[in-house]
Amino acid sequence: MKDLKGALVFAQSGGPTSVINASAAGVFAAGLASDKITEVYGAAHGIKGVLDENFYDISKEDAKELELLKYTPSSAMGSVRYKLKDASVDDTDYKRILEVFKKYNVRYFFYNGGNDSMDTCNKISKYLQTSGYDCNVIGVPKTIDNDLFGTDHCPGFASAAKYIATTISEISLDAKVYDTPMVCVIECMGRNAGWLTAAAKLACINGEGPDLIYLPEIDFDLDKFVEDVKKVCAKNNNKCIVAVSEGIHNKEGKLICELVSEGAKDSFGHTQLGGVATTLAQMLKEKTGFKTRGIELSLMQRCGQHLASKVDVEETFTAGKKAVEAAVAGETDRMVCYERKAGDKYEIEYKLLPLELAANTEKQVPLEWIINDGTDISDEFIKYALPLIQGDAKAPLENGLPRFAKLKKELVK
Repeated sequence: MKDLKGALVFAQSGGPTSVINASAAGVFAAGLASDKITEVYGAAHGIKGVLDENFYDISKEDAKELELLKYTPSSAMGSVRYKLKDASVDDTDYKRILEVFKKYNVRYFFYNGGNDSMDTCNKISKYLQTSGYDCNVIGVPKTIDNDLFGTDHCPGFASAAKYIATTISEISLDAKVYDTPMVCVIECMGRNAGWLTAAAKLACINGEGPDLIYLPEIDFDLDKFVEDVKKVCAKNNNKCIVAVSEGIHNKEGKLICELVSEGAKDSFGHTQLGGVATTLAQMLKEKTGFKTRGIELSLMQRCGQHLASKVDVEETFTAGKKAVEAAVAGETDRMVCYERKAGDKYEIEYKLLPLELAANTEKQVPLEWIINDGTDISDEFIKYALPLIQGDAKAPLENGLPRFAKLKKELVK
């Protein structure tokens, strides 16, 4: 809908990243500069902030602090994992959202997140349309998992990939200093898509990468894994570095982390992952007698802003701006996405994808990129990922430490 004039609401959802606030900075900068937008609000803790009428007045923030959002990890507005039911089953939340939007004259709504967040965004957009309320809704992509459909890559992935490759390089050097056997199993995030674990391959460019890489796209066999490690150790002075995805599973579909414990569920019904590296390291110790170490990168791979990619930060900031520009121009029910241009020089274009295509659709690592009987990644991945991790975009230092944004977060009354 064109020529709308009213308030803007921006909300963040799901797991944070080291660059997610660059999206916020882009949305806020474009929103504050637009004559079609009367107020710019940040919803506290995603869609829950809308339901509870908890809005931060972004116009009250210092310009310097908003600029620093580009270099501040985590979700500045606060995140949430809250799944809206289908309106046909229970429209209570939708009625409340419509009520709040009318009260604050919200005509522009932006939801920043991954697969589940795009589902939420899509549901809200469709409900507002059927209700006859004019509000342009745009999804702003985010996920280190890099599994959103329709976009060449996802904001946040490149910086997490850079962190993983750098950290594995450092671990690889450290683990090989002694003349005794050592096997390190390093666990990367990734439930169904192995993009982050594949990023370990980037460390191989400088000769410091893992010997074995296991992604969830391929069934994982425990007995074969032990033999794979033994083979590497036999020809590598009893040293082996392994990168595994937290979401690896056996041929029956059972998660390896569930072989030890059934685990808790999150609010979306997903099994909470983790503990794979420790489990595999202990098993290898029992089978080989070697010293083993299980290392879980956990939250560090998604909040390590000190290793953020400049390409990632700048693209993510621009994606936020493009979302506002699209909405003001009359676009709605879309998600911003990246399209890589053809040619040797890395360039992207910003496109819009229907939300219903992005919602709950996962993009996995191409099977042809997984080689050597499921233990390695091809050079095609390096060609794909290497341009994304270029450059540094660190927060400025204050007292020798990174100076992150400090927002006032004044609630709208």
